[in-house]
Amino acid sequence: MLTDEEKTGVSTFVPDSYLMDFRGRITVSTISMYLLQTASEHAANHGFGYSDMTKQHTTWVLSRLAVEVNDYPGISGPISVYTWVDEINRLFTSRCFEWKDQTGKTLGFARSIWAAIDLQTRKPTTLDQTTISHYLCNRSCPIDKPGKIVPAEQHDAGMPYQLKYSDLDINGHFNSIKYIEHMLDLFDLKLFSEKEIRRFEIEYKAEGMYGMELMLHKHQVTEDKYALSICHEGKVLSRAAVTWQ
Repeated sequence: MLTDEEKTGVSTFVPDSYLMDFRGRITVSTISMYLLQTASEHAANHGFGYSDMTKQHTTWVLSRLAVEVNDYPGISGPISVYTWVDEINRLFTSRCFEWKDQTGKTLGFARSIWAAIDLQTRKPTTLDQTTISHYLCNRSCPIDKPGKIVPAEQHDAGMPYQLKYSDLDINGHFNSIKYIEHMLDLFDLKLFSEKEIRRFEIEYKAEGMYGMELMLHKHQVTEDKYALSICHEGKVLSRAAVTWQ
């Protein structure tokens, strides 16, 4: 039987200057990119990755992601990202993350929910839990699970944006990381200078396609918490919640 350490995947990244923001620090979108890459590598190494799923005419889609950041590193050395599966059910699997700097200091945690969908119908399909269940892990992830997000589109007129080539992923759909980038672009640069994002949570509800005319919405819920959403012709593609500190 595998130990929790053996069930945990780890990938190492060296943040380059072109991935830093104007403060010389790593961004939420870059962190999220590292998380998704680590998840992809872990799944591929254990028989339930992209190529394994496509053989069954299915693929993984990210449904929810909650990221909590303790510290934003600059160009100070490699970052190690750890990932493990902590829950499996008929339609979804839950995956957690922790990332550390080169001294072993924990920089943050994240939780994510993934669904398997049919490649042709793009509808959810039942998960084959046989392989994945061997990697179910009891490692702790001390942050809240993704929760309900305020519908920002009900409070804000929105900013228009049209989906372009650079927004697309390998499936020709709106890239998961691009959702995050466009949402965070709704904030003024002054806020990034004065505060840090402590928690970013996003829910993916529908897929975007090339050329779609979108509306991006931002609504201030409390002094340090905002709700965001991306819509197309009144249909919500994604919602997010951002907590600043």
